[in-house]
Amino acid sequence: MQKNFARLTAMIALALLLVLVACGGPAPTEAPSGGGGGAGDSSSGGGDVTVPTVEVPAGGDSGAATDEQFVFGMLLVGPYNDNGWSQAHYEAGLYLEEKLGAKMIYLDKVNPADRPGTTPDQLAEELVAQGAKLVIFNSDDMKDASTTFAKNNPDTLVIMASGDQVWEDGKAYEAIPNLMNIMGRMEYGKMMAGCAAALATETGKIGYLGPLINDETRRLAASAYLGAKYCYEKAGNDPASLEFKVTWIGFWFNIPGVTLDPVQVSNDFYTTDYDVVISGIDNPVNLGEAQKLKAEGKAVAGVAYDYVAACDAAPDVCIGVPYFNWGPEYLKAFNTAIDGTWQSQFIWAGPDWADINNVDTSSVGFVKGPALSEEDAAAVDAFIAELAGGLNLWSGPINLQDGTAYLADGEVASDQQVWYLPQLLEGMEGLSAAE
Repeated sequence: MQKNFARLTAMIALALLLVLVACGGPAPTEAPSGGGGGAGDSSSGGGDVTVPTVEVPAGGDSGAATDEQFVFGMLLVGPYNDNGWSQAHYEAGLYLEEKLGAKMIYLDKVNPADRPGTTPDQLAEELVAQGAKLVIFNSDDMKDASTTFAKNNPDTLVIMASGDQVWEDGKAYEAIPNLMNIMGRMEYGKMMAGCAAALATETGKIGYLGPLINDETRRLAASAYLGAKYCYEKAGNDPASLEFKVTWIGFWFNIPGVTLDPVQVSNDFYTTDYDVVISGIDNPVNLGEAQKLKAEGKAVAGVAYDYVAACDAAPDVCIGVPYFNWGPEYLKAFNTAIDGTWQSQFIWAGPDWADINNVDTSSVGFVKGPALSEEDAAAVDAFIAELAGGLNLWSGPINLQDGTAYLADGEVASDQQVWYLPQLLEGMEGLSAAE
């Protein structure tokens, strides 16, 4: 759906570009005023086309970079302080500034509702005009735009988070020398989330709040189900009795009038005996709804997503958060950009099993939430130890949602079979493709 929005605005984008040129380019760089939106903030949606303002982090130097300083740009699909996906990238940018003495400039809310009439590749040009030598595109819906920008700007380095353009074993490989794909193996984190949910549920019904439907979101929802099914059975329950339902809202976060309202979807889960809801969207709005219902006496809980501190939104109902830590792999990539050893490559980085929450080494982590009981927390730790020891839940027999055999008994899924999962799995309720 995200790509469809971008294409729908293509003609308007061309007109906007002419306007920008006529007006002399982007507005001056300035620090954010704190108006970027909060944890539960939806997109501002619609409105007049505005000239983009390139921003630097609060407290950062808004003046010209020194000759020695490495300047990089970042395009964030949501608010920089969304307590989720975009904030995780933003804080990775701060990490890079600290480690390298680099300078970050960024544009947030890069989506068709907040910036109608523009495309991410056009906005990336604004970052380059401000001195960026490398640009990070941080959302799957920016994949096509990152390809276009990289081809049109061969002297600017590009990182596409979550894409697969330069994966030689992928379905749509292209040789793009200045582009690198980086993604964390969040499948492990989602298994941990599913495990925590299965241990915490008292009704045996788990809801999954999904964004849009694509390869990434299918495989992550399926990974959560595999973790839930495994831990539910490990706790002495019949795995066939576990109910796991996915409801997709249609985008990575709420766009009024376009998506389903994730607050309402969460409420629908909680009021129909789904007592634990796992978030798969860019912010932890499910926690806010759980907190409200818990205050009314309902026994509910939630799992957040994306950002290490996401449980802070509602700690009393949060049982955990699987999160991305983009800093380590971004730092490696930046060092190659600086020392001239950059190579176009596809990176799908897993946890550091010696310490999955090591900020300097682990691309994927899991924080147990305050609402997780001590007994369940110990069981989650035991499950993580099993994963670290080689447990692979992507092993057959596994059937697709329509009953088609996907992995034979004992067969271990290849990276391609996981990445390009065509349907949800048997035992999951919900759509496998957009209607």
